[in-house]
Amino acid sequence: MEIKEKIKNLISDNKVCLFMKGTPDAPQCGFSMAVSNVLKHLNVDFKGINVLEDENLRQGIKDFSDWPTIPQLYVKQEFIGGCDIVKEMFEKGELKKLLEEKKII
Repeated sequence: MEIKEKIKNLISDNKVCLFMKGTPDAPQCGFSMAVSNVLKHLNVDFKGINVLEDENLRQGIKDFSDWPTIPQLYVKQEFIGGCDIVKEMFEKGELKKLLEEKKII
């Protein structure tokens, strides 16, 4: 239960929260790098959470979202998706629109 509370707090304390492998400045997987770069390209102020630092967090976020892979993007407490979804939304202009609607950018 403790890890679930930690995840809830991270998501509620940060408007844009990216659970990723590595950090925004030093991603440790290509998928995490891709999502991080999309957010940087859109000038989004986001919190990167390195799941590699904590195995409980790494498994916990998968259980929390019922999503099997990392990275995972949350915007104003809403789960957006992983790398493929974020990239597709970006390419279609949907991600920028969502971020504008939620007053992130």
